[in-house]
Amino acid sequence: MKEFLLVFRADYQSMPKTSPEQMQANTQKWMNWIAGIAAQNKLSDRGNRLESSGQVLKSGGLISDGPYAEIKESILGYTLIQAESIEEATVLCKECPVLLFGGSVEIREISKL
Repeated sequence: MKEFLLVFRADYQSMPKTSPEQMQANTQKWMNWIAGIAAQNKLSDRGNRLESSGQVLKSGGLISDGPYAEIKESILGYTLIQAESIEEATVLCKECPVLLFGGSVEIREISKL
């Protein structure tokens, strides 16, 4: 079994404003999706959401506010899963709630050192 990092991306600015009830329904969609992966014993780490602000440290000690202003999409969060192949990992991501509002899922295999 291989391990994969799922990176969830979306444009914070274009995400629809939602009521508390809609936010709760969206959270439930995420919980159900993660639970479905866990039920298959393929969840390594549920991960977390990330704040929209941060800093970027570059070589030479240059620090700037991040994420990058010139990039439209921001990283919203991450999850670690297990799958036999990248194709299987991709199938597991097809129902990811981030896709419902124009976001994307980057699927990356984690190399063992």
